[in-house]
Amino acid sequence: MIGSIVGDIVGSRYEWDNIKTKEFDFLTHDCFFTDDSIMSLAICEALLSCSADYSDLSQQAINTMQQIGRPYPTSGYGSHFYQWIFSDAPKPYGSYGNGAAMRVSGCAYVAKTIDQVKELSYAVTSVTHDHPEGIKGAEAVSVAIFLALNGKNILEIRDYIDNNYYRMDFSLESIRADYSFDVTCQGSVPQALAAFFESISFEDAIRNAISLGGDSDTIAAITGSVAEAYYGVPNHIRKHVLTFLDKRLLSLLNKFEKKYPPRIEKVEDGNSIGIPSPKSSGRKTKGNREKMILSAFDEVDEVLGNSIATVEETTSQKLYAHLFEACNILRGPINQDEFKSYVTPLLFFKRLSDVYDEETIAALNRSGGDEEYASFPENHSFDIPEGCHWQDVREASENVGVSIVTAMNGIERANPDTLSGVFSSFDDAN
Repeated sequence: MIGSIVGDIVGSRYEWDNIKTKEFDFLTHDCFFTDDSIMSLAICEALLSCSADYSDLSQQAINTMQQIGRPYPTSGYGSHFYQWIFSDAPKPYGSYGNGAAMRVSGCAYVAKTIDQVKELSYAVTSVTHDHPEGIKGAEAVSVAIFLALNGKNILEIRDYIDNNYYRMDFSLESIRADYSFDVTCQGSVPQALAAFFESISFEDAIRNAISLGGDSDTIAAITGSVAEAYYGVPNHIRKHVLTFLDKRLLSLLNKFEKKYPPRIEKVEDGNSIGIPSPKSSGRKTKGNREKMILSAFDEVDEVLGNSIATVEETTSQKLYAHLFEACNILRGPINQDEFKSYVTPLLFFKRLSDVYDEETIAALNRSGGDEEYASFPENHSFDIPEGCHWQDVREASENVGVSIVTAMNGIERANPDTLSGVFSSFDDAN
């Protein structure tokens, strides 16, 4: 959950001095931790302190948020939450502020199922933010983190959020100029998630979030919590951020990560890959602050030194990065929601051509190189007419859009029983 802390600290100096660009110094001496980091760690402590069945998690959340939060009265609490922190009889106050969504990352690391992560998120959120939008915002973030931790790719996570929580029918570019300060869940959580969905690495996700402006530290904290679960946090960023935490907060972080290890970003062939580190038995959670920092440094260095990403992870990340770059090329004239209308038919067109070639090679091998035999319809699952192969389009030097549509229409007409209409979303030669 250190990703949330990174986002908070990087965004801290921009909350009241917004920027609208991704080009800025990432971590400087002007950065500091705020209530986002404090409350995230308080919830982690509640998760560690409660009973095994989590039946007392809500009460533990109240206890830890008050105990851990009170020593930091000037850390940026909202007025209602400030009163709640120092109340002798704290009650939920109908809030739908984004404070509900920035502190729940620990729930995703503890939960075993998606239903359980929703239950844990509700337990720690409803003690303050009992408005439906507050509950929804916190759940959306915790679910996104859980899905990332459990191997879902970025497009699957986006679809889940789009289908169950918020319509992700906008791009950062389309909202950046007019986006302003908004502390509601409904006005900042979708934007924070979009910053992750449009990213290609952990740092890129944080830069996306801060470039929007608005409530920079909280938006970046939310983005960072999901981005860590997916990409991991680069070791150099992790090391730098640890130096911003005081002894008390550092001890809380080390205690949680000792049981629920962080994810570390490793770059292979230009692609960011999240590496889960093993449970630690040697991480220091008490004593000298410097020793605690060095202990955390050494552990991550060791994990990176010993790590070998699996082929499946590498392939998945490479595939996403490749497709994302294709979407970036299309980004100018095409809205984000239309990407699939173009990319999916092209991928299918390419695959059809590849299958036809594979079947041709197999027929040639069977017949000793008889090209006429290899062209017989019975040797193919479908027909690719002359001039309608992927390679024909690749060789077109002008009117490429027309060539693509002509080839797709030709394939549909040649296979009326099996492929009619499969390219219907790609019907504009422009």
